[in-house]
Order: sequence, then C-alpha cells, then structure tokens
Amino acid sequence: MTAEKPLQRGTMIGPGFGELRAGNLGVRLAVNQAEIDAVQALRYRVFYEEMGAIPSPEAAQCRRDRDIFDAVADHLLVVDHALGSGPEGVVGTYRLIRTQGAAKVGRFYSASEYDISPLLRFPGRLLELGRSCVDAAYRNSAAMQLLWRGIAAYVFLHQIDLMFGCASLPGTDPDALAAELTYLFYNHLAPPALRPRALPHRYVEMRRLDPAAFDPRRVQAQLPPLIKGYLRLGGFVGSGAVIDSAFNTIDVAIVVKTDLVTDKYYRHYERQLRNALD
Repeated sequence: MTAEKPLQRGTMIGPGFGELRAGNLGVRLAVNQAEIDAVQALRYRVFYEEMGAIPSPEAAQCRRDRDIFDAVADHLLVVDHALGSGPEGVVGTYRLIRTQGAAKVGRFYSASEYDISPLLRFPGRLLELGRSCVDAAYRNSAAMQLLWRGIAAYVFLHQIDLMFGCASLPGTDPDALAAELTYLFYNHLAPPALRPRALPHRYVEMRRLDPAAFDPRRVQAQLPPLIKGYLRLGGFVGSGAVIDSAFNTIDVAIVVKTDLVTDKYYRHYERQLRNALD
C-alpha cells in the first residue's frame, strides 16, 4: 500500500486546505468549468453507457449527465495524476449540495423523490450527497477511501451536522430486491425525527419479506458498496423506496448524522485538518 502524503496547501477541499493524496490519486474540489465538464462526462459513461440509464435527447447528443443542481454544487473529484492534474485526470466524483446552493434552485434534489421536511427541520447544517461514481478501472478501495476522506474534510470545514441523499440499488423490480429492501427497513430505519418518506405517488413498500426468511449478514454483504459505506458510517434509511426508471435503479433515502461518522473517516482527518491550520 502506498503511504499517504501529507496535506498540501493551495487546492480546493476548502479554503486554506490542500488536495488529499494517496500515491498518484488525489481528492479535491473542481476548480473550473472544464473539470465540471469532465465530471459530467464521467457520470454519463457510468450511468448511461454502463448502468443502462436512459438519456434525454440532449444528454445523448452531448454525452454529458447534467442538471440544474450542478451549477449550485461543489464537485468532489478523484484525480489520477498519472493521467494529468486537470480534467483529463478525473476518475471519480461526488456532488455536494449545501443549503445555500439548494436555496438557489428552490429545493434539494432528493425532494423530487422524498418528503425531506423532517431533515429541513433539523437544527443544524445540511449537506446533500449525490451523483457518486468512479471509473470502472478505479473501483478499488483506494479511490473510494479518497472520496470518503474528501467528504470528511468537507464536513469538518463547513461544520456539517447532517448528510443525506438518495442511494441506488440496480434494477427497477422491487421484488428482485425484496431481501435488500426488507433488510434495510428492519435494520437501518431512521428515527421518526430524521425519517424521509417517499412521496405518495412514488412510494414503494420496502417490507416485502418476512425478516426471518433470509440471512441478514448475507443480504448486507450483497448490498451495493456505496450503501454499505453509508451504513458503516452509522447511516439510516428513510421509509419507502422509489423506482427511478430513467436511471434504471431503485432508490432509498440515506441519512447520516456526522457525529456518528466513524473515527476512520472523520475524527482522524479532523485532527489532520486542525494541524494544517497551525
């Protein structure tokens, strides 16, 4: 394993903080439109060409995954410096939307699928996570760990109290995912005060099996890596799943209180970031 390099100043995880590095890979925020364009191109390749999402005519023509939220978000990048230190090196991404950005659009992205009013009433700073993807050649622990490190740094810098978003399971048949949805409902349901609920016209029941009918450890192991990552951070799910036919997925709402984030992904890097200020 390549040793982690120390924090470097000057690039954008946040004001005054540098890119976080692990060997050739680094994580930071996009700093110009060319890098955001590279993010949108990566998302198109992963979501549409690989995962079977259905593009609009405009998206198919430009081969980009774009929406109105991109302009108000921060875009976290994993960059392979062996390919280049700018747009050409982008191999992973996460979209981060704070309350100020959502206000410019009039809502968070998740509000198109879920009633998130319990989260909006939460007395703290919110961060919506979404549009996560990594190039197929980089789907290893190093790239994903860097994305989590970047999120941890961002959470600390902006004093985020609650993270949330929509996470996806592959396919659009709830019965094919009955064990996963049932497991999530009975083992990781958010407390009522933090529980998003799928909008009535999109609500898909998650309780599809008798919990005694499957091995929870086996089902947990077969969850998508991103959902398993949220659960390891102490995450919860909302009530009801949502079929997203355009993206060929079934979505669940994810909620993570940052004071529950594990030492591995938050408190360790909090100490590093504090030291970087000294």
